[in-house]
Amino acid sequence: MAAETTALALAALLQAAQIGLAAASMNRDVGAKWNASPRDTQPEFSALTGRLRRAVNNHFEALILFTIAVLLVVLGDAGSPLTVFCAWLYLLARLLYIPAYAFGWSPWRSAIWAVGFIATMVMILTTLFT
Repeated sequence: MAAETTALALAALLQAAQIGLAAASMNRDVGAKWNASPRDTQPEFSALTGRLRRAVNNHFEALILFTIAVLLVVLGDAGSPLTVFCAWLYLLARLLYIPAYAFGWSPWRSAIWAVGFIATMVMILTTLFT
């Protein structure tokens, strides 16, 4: 398996872990009964839970672009040391993004997000010039 594909698989597992972390935090705030309900009403969550939920949503958005980047690299046979570096950099940035968002590390949260985004864009641009 290409290193970029491995990074994508690990990013997907990270997303699953983030969902579980946010769910556990929601359970602490409002209980498992609400979390398992149809969620017709929105309770008040702690700041931490709100941040963890937003981090999950943010990673869904980032993961779409990263998946496109990996597909372009692999299907276009455009893998290189640069795309491998960018794939691992994306994953590292997403790992750091969770505590940065959860604990309100400003402006570091935005800087960490930008590192992952730029790494993804470099991968995509690399495929256009290979």
